[in-house]
Amino acid sequence: MKSLFARLAATISELKANPNEVLNQANGEPIVILSHNKPRAYMVPVETFEQMQEQLEDYRLLQEARKRMDDESIPVSINELRAGIQEKSAQGMEQT
Repeated sequence: MKSLFARLAATISELKANPNEVLNQANGEPIVILSHNKPRAYMVPVETFEQMQEQLEDYRLLQEARKRMDDESIPVSINELRAGIQEKSAQGMEQT
């Protein structure tokens, strides 16, 4: 049997019959929703879901940062950067 990531389980029938009671019993914890004794869904409080989304986004950003750290860098001096900016600015002025 798979591990369940909730201490409280409720059937779909229980959830339909009295959703507020199921939520109150959960006391802010995740609830696994069962159908025919098999997990079909998890129900989590809004705050928990929002935290999970923030952590997922942080993880994605961390992965992107790690990937970029492995990319080859091209050394550029400050003078080269200034010259490039001035060139782009001059091109923009010519187009207007």
